[in-house]
Amino acid sequence: MAQILTADEIRERFSQAMSAMYQQEVPQYGTLLELVADVNLAVLESNPILHQTLVNADELARLNVERHGAIRVGKAEELSMLRRIFAVMGMSPVSYYDLSEAGVPVHSTAFRPVDDAALSRNPFRIFTSLLRLELIEDTALRERAAAILAKRDIFTPGCRRLLAEYEAQGAFSPEQGQDFVREVLETFRWHRHATVDEATYQALHNEHRLIADVVCFPGCHINHLTPRTLDIDRVQALMPECGIAPKILIEGPPRREVPILLRQTSFKALEEPVLFNGEQQGTHTARFGEIEQRGVALTPKGRALYDTLLQQAGTGKENLAHQLHLQTVFKPFPDSEMLLRRQGLAYFRYRLTPSGEAHRQAIRPGDDPQPLIERGWVLAQPIIYEDFLPVSAAGIFQSNLGNETQARSRGNSSRDAFEAALGGPVLDEFRLYQEAEDRSKRRCGLL
Repeated sequence: MAQILTADEIRERFSQAMSAMYQQEVPQYGTLLELVADVNLAVLESNPILHQTLVNADELARLNVERHGAIRVGKAEELSMLRRIFAVMGMSPVSYYDLSEAGVPVHSTAFRPVDDAALSRNPFRIFTSLLRLELIEDTALRERAAAILAKRDIFTPGCRRLLAEYEAQGAFSPEQGQDFVREVLETFRWHRHATVDEATYQALHNEHRLIADVVCFPGCHINHLTPRTLDIDRVQALMPECGIAPKILIEGPPRREVPILLRQTSFKALEEPVLFNGEQQGTHTARFGEIEQRGVALTPKGRALYDTLLQQAGTGKENLAHQLHLQTVFKPFPDSEMLLRRQGLAYFRYRLTPSGEAHRQAIRPGDDPQPLIERGWVLAQPIIYEDFLPVSAAGIFQSNLGNETQARSRGNSSRDAFEAALGGPVLDEFRLYQEAEDRSKRRCGLL
């Protein structure tokens, strides 16, 4: 093969194609992109230090292309096939999320790049949920849902053929790569025609809205694409001026000097016309627009403190009061990079400055980085959190799909069953962040 496409190039093409398709399907997504771009530009213009920090950390270039999407599938074969498809794009399954704890009858993983260079180029992520049919209490309805899912194939013949070719030859030509992107895109396209009659749809909908969304359509349509903002509070405030109704609360931690983990908000799901079998007209509510603001990845110690404080904070009914309450509750969580490092609460990437390179022979494995940072020999840059928060993910699902069925779908975690359906293990996010920090320390001579 004279010329081949890299996994990064295929992922980049696919994420661009997905964004273009979703913008056509959900025009408000285009409005959201414009709003986020305007807010990001204003933040960078008013904060030159942040601008330079992002440049130094190779974060600025990826900001405008960064997206995460979310999809839901109904059976193990679909999940396993997606694992193989995303592997072509250099995306691996990271972390296990049991959303049944929040009343959502799915468990999930996030397919994303894990290599530093790949993340820097395009950190496209797809949060992928598998329906847990065993949580449908009505036996007849559960069997009906399984029968419907058994009949469908959400992948085109072209997608299956090209994937087999890739796995046989280990690469794609530019032409094959383009064909692959086009064929895979069809799996995520919105289909207005349901595969069931209205009575079946309503029965599944009454069990849980998300079950109807997964079972009743011929594909696993993308239900949101999420741009990354540098100021989510500003975006939330401006959404109504753009004709977008935001959800009530920004999910996640409070606003901070050093952002941590993930904050997210969204506009409410659209009520879209659909045709059931027999050409019966109806509506379906599933797809919405989401925005995120990402901060530093936390260590297990930092995550434990975060979880404790978030549980103490509870859930508010109005955003401004909730954010102020969060800030009060989170006062025990240090809000400086130095304290986060010294207390082992967050992950950092270390680099030698030109002065540090000149004194490399004076740096020893095991040295405390802080004096070297103060001396100007070493820079410490927060490692961006690339993953998701189970509580926030479930909160976004519920707030947009309605929460009248929240308490009906509680089940036990089933990671083993999920990994069996996936066809392999999910990677551990903490290990990935620790390995990234350790690699940077080795390059500096600190490890």
